[in-house]
Amino acid sequence: MALRVVQWATGGVGVAAVKAVLEHPELELVGCWVHSRAKAGRDVGQIVGTDPLDVTATNSIEEILELQADAVVYTPLMANSAEVASLLRSGKNVVTPVGWLYPGERSGAPLRAAALEGNATLHGTGIAPGGISEKFPLLLSAMSTGVRFVRAEEYSDLRTYEAPDVLRHVMGFGELPDSALTGPMQKLLDAGFIQAVRMCVDQLGFAADPKVRATQEVAVATAAIDSPIGRIEPGQVAGRKFTWEAVAGGEVVVRVTVNWLMGEENLDPAWSFGPEGQRYEMEVRGNPDFTVSVKGFQSEFGAQGPEAGVVGTAAHCVNSVPAVCAAPPGIATYLDLPLISGRAAPRFR
Repeated sequence: MALRVVQWATGGVGVAAVKAVLEHPELELVGCWVHSRAKAGRDVGQIVGTDPLDVTATNSIEEILELQADAVVYTPLMANSAEVASLLRSGKNVVTPVGWLYPGERSGAPLRAAALEGNATLHGTGIAPGGISEKFPLLLSAMSTGVRFVRAEEYSDLRTYEAPDVLRHVMGFGELPDSALTGPMQKLLDAGFIQAVRMCVDQLGFAADPKVRATQEVAVATAAIDSPIGRIEPGQVAGRKFTWEAVAGGEVVVRVTVNWLMGEENLDPAWSFGPEGQRYEMEVRGNPDFTVSVKGFQSEFGAQGPEAGVVGTAAHCVNSVPAVCAAPPGIATYLDLPLISGRAAPRFR
């Protein structure tokens, strides 16, 4: 019998998640929560651009809580722990890319209690953080001994990110440097990326300082740059770099970095993606040293269709649902679950 899945929110990741559920042989879409009244009452197929699915979207949390379902793929723009706790207490497993990758005992306690009350499981996943930043470096480290350092780094062109309000008012692009550096982005990113670093530290066994070091830098435009928020004028922020590091014995042993640029031209400092272009890059230093680059998750500026990284984030969530439903109640991280894989396309099954 297929596992009954609810999709929570239908932004970019949510739309991709609905389509991923439809392709998964072990899952069935039975519900969908939407934020806007305009979407409520519509067939979910109309919202995501497929044939009718005979599933009606609702903006009523109570309707979702009362629905008989095995799991919720929870993909709002921002996490709401009270919502997640309610879903868990209603007996629904929750898989999400917006938090709880590797929560500490204290920070995870309320949701762990809610999960135990509902006999359900919470699992944080995604792509960066949520895959590239910790899961994949740990998997790759199995190919080396005497590990001294691991790194995960993102190089992305933010001109492909079609969310102008988020780019300007949350990420700080188009702002003056002081405004961007004191804006909300560092704090918003810290929770997930610090958990990613700590997962690597703990699993690899580094005797690292408890505090993860977080830093940020900006690059400004030296000439006008066309972007999703309009023209970025000289002196305004057109590049952002965030880094999180764990230190042991005075040396950096784990580093996660995000490089977000509005293209590679007219920047000061003159940051670039290098000859390999946009990518995710993972490095392990030990015996042996090696570096792995992953391309394809970032779209090129001007390309049509959904961002591959958005689809990948949704796929990672959806493909995790069967393992999460089978896990003991509580909070399950990657370290608690078996290998997660995709499923063959329908015509090859």
